[in-house]
Amino acid sequence: MPLDATIARVTARIEARSEQMRATYLDRMRRAADEGPRRAHLTCGNQAHAYAAMSDDKDALAGGRAPNLGIVTAYNDMLSAHQPFETYPQVIREAARAAGGTAQVAGGVPAMCDGVTQGQVGMELSLFSRDVIALAAGVALSHNVFDAAVYLGVCDKIVPGLVIAAATFGYIPGLFIPAGPMTSGLPNDQKAKVRQQFAAGEVGRDKLMEAEMASYHGAGTCTFYGTANSNQMLMEFMGLHLPGTSFINPGSPLRDALTAEAAKHALSITALGNAYRPVCDILDAKAFVNGIVGLMATGGSTNLVLHLPAMARAAGIALELEDFDEISSATPLMAKVYPNGLADVNHFHAAGGLQYMIGSLLEAGLLHDDVKTVAGDGLSLYTREPVLTGNEITYRDGPRDSQNDKILRPARDPFQTSGGLKQLHGNLGHGMIKVSAVAPERHVIEAPARIFQDQDSVKAAFKAGEFTSDTVVVVRFQGPKSNGMPELHGLVPTLAVLQDRGLKVALVTDGRMSGASGKVPAAIHVSPEAANGGPLARLRDGDIVRVDAVNGTLETLAPDFADRDPVQADLSNNGHGVGRELFEAFRQNVGLASNGAAVVV
Repeated sequence: MPLDATIARVTARIEARSEQMRATYLDRMRRAADEGPRRAHLTCGNQAHAYAAMSDDKDALAGGRAPNLGIVTAYNDMLSAHQPFETYPQVIREAARAAGGTAQVAGGVPAMCDGVTQGQVGMELSLFSRDVIALAAGVALSHNVFDAAVYLGVCDKIVPGLVIAAATFGYIPGLFIPAGPMTSGLPNDQKAKVRQQFAAGEVGRDKLMEAEMASYHGAGTCTFYGTANSNQMLMEFMGLHLPGTSFINPGSPLRDALTAEAAKHALSITALGNAYRPVCDILDAKAFVNGIVGLMATGGSTNLVLHLPAMARAAGIALELEDFDEISSATPLMAKVYPNGLADVNHFHAAGGLQYMIGSLLEAGLLHDDVKTVAGDGLSLYTREPVLTGNEITYRDGPRDSQNDKILRPARDPFQTSGGLKQLHGNLGHGMIKVSAVAPERHVIEAPARIFQDQDSVKAAFKAGEFTSDTVVVVRFQGPKSNGMPELHGLVPTLAVLQDRGLKVALVTDGRMSGASGKVPAAIHVSPEAANGGPLARLRDGDIVRVDAVNGTLETLAPDFADRDPVQADLSNNGHGVGRELFEAFRQNVGLASNGAAVVV
C-alpha cells in the first residue's frame, strides 16, 4: 500500500524543517561513535573504580572484550507501575552473563506518580520531573563504561525523560523494557461514576475510597489508557521496545522471559558486534511520525503533545502542533479504551492490541515501514507477538482480525475517521483539544466565561451553586512558568456533573489536563501562557468565549479585548513548599508549551 499523501507530506515538512538541526545532531553522534567502545578511553584507575563491586564479573569487565550493559532504572515501590522493576536488575545481569556480557545498574532516576499528586502541590513539580529524569539519566551514563543501555520506566514523565537521555547518548544502542499493566479491577466507568457522585455530594468519602482501592489494586500500570499506557504504545510504534512487550502483565512467565530477552538483545546490537544499531539511527522523523499516528489511532494522552516535541528536539527533530493536527486528520480512531470507551488496556490487548493495530495501519499506508527499530529493519516486525516456548521467546504472526470490534476496529472501518486531536488558533492564543471522547454536539461551545486562578476556586464555586447556566470555565496562570503546569484532572468530575445537568460547559486553560481527560471539551496548553502576558490574562468574567473544535478556533467575542492590559497574578506562593524552591530556575527558563515546555533541550 503506498504511503498516505498526508503522512508523506507532513513527514517531508518535518524533515525539511529539521534539516540543519538533524545534521548537527547526527554529526555529533557519528563523531562520538567513531571514538569506539567507551571503556577504551578510561584509565586503569577509572575502570578499577567502576568494577570494584562487580565480583565475578570483574575479569570480563576489565578484559573489555565483552559488551557491558548499563541499566537506568526508575524503580520505586510507591508507583505500582514501577514496583516490578525491583527485581529486573538481577534478571538482566543473569541474562547478560548467559549471553557472554555484563550488566551494571548505571543509576536511578526519580519517578513521581501523578495519581498521588493529582490536585496536590506536588503536581507542580510533575512536568519538570521529565527534565530532571533526563538529567539524572545523563549523569548515570556519563561514566562512559557502557556499550548499550536499557531503560526501565513506564509512567507519565519518566519515559519521555528517558527518551531525551537516550537520544542525547544516541551513539550507543538503547532499549526500553516495560513492566506491564496490573490486572483488571473495578471497571473504569464505575470508578468515574463514583467520582462524579462524590463531587455531587451523593456518596461519602468511604464509598469513594472503596472504589479507588478496587481500581488501583496491584503491581503494574493503571489500566485506563492514560499517559503511562500511551507511553508504552509509543515505544512500540517508534521501535524502542521489543515487539509485543507493552501490555504483558507483571509477574507472568512471559513478562520475565521478555525482560531477559531484552537484555540479551541489547547486548547483540552494540558496536562490538556486527549488528550495531544506535538510538540515533532509530529516532528519526519517520519514527516520530509513526509515534504520532499511534497516538491518534489509539486516542492516547494529550500529555504526549507536550512530550513528543521535547523528545524529538533531543534527536534533532522539530515538531510543531500543525504536524499533530494534520496527522490526526488522516488517522482513523481504531480503539475505544477508557476514557474513550469502557474497555481497559487488558481488554484492548486481548482484542488484538498493538500488533493488530500496527498491521492494519501499515496496510492502510498510514505508517512508515522503512524505519530502523531495536528489533531490526521495518515496523512490520511489530505485527508479530511473542510466545514462550519452553524457556525461549519465539515470535508468531499477530492477529489479523479484531477479537472485539467494540474495542478495536480496522483502519478501513474505524470508530471515527480522524484521531480527534485538533490545534486551536485565535485571539486567545494557540492550544489544542482532544475530542475523541467528546460528543459531536459539544465540539463547539460558545458561552460567557468565568475566570479562575486555580482549580480549587472552581470546585468552591461549584459547591456554592454558582454554575447555573452555560459557562466556559477559564483557569489561567497554570502554565509552566506560573507553577510548573500541573494537571487539572481534578476538575473532570465537577465539569462532568455540570454537563450531565444539561449545561454547555468547556474548559480553557494554559495548564494541562491528563491522559484520562474525557467527555468535557477542554482547550489546553494555551500559549503564550498568562504569566507571559498571554491573551488569557486579558479575559474578564462574562466575556463570550467560543471553543470551536470543528474549525480549530479559540477566541473571545469581547469587542474591546485587544485594547485591554493583561492582569498580573501574585505567584509568590508558587515558589516554596514541597520542594518548589528547588525548581525556580526551571520556572524561569522553561520554553513554550507549544514547543514541549522543555528546560534541558
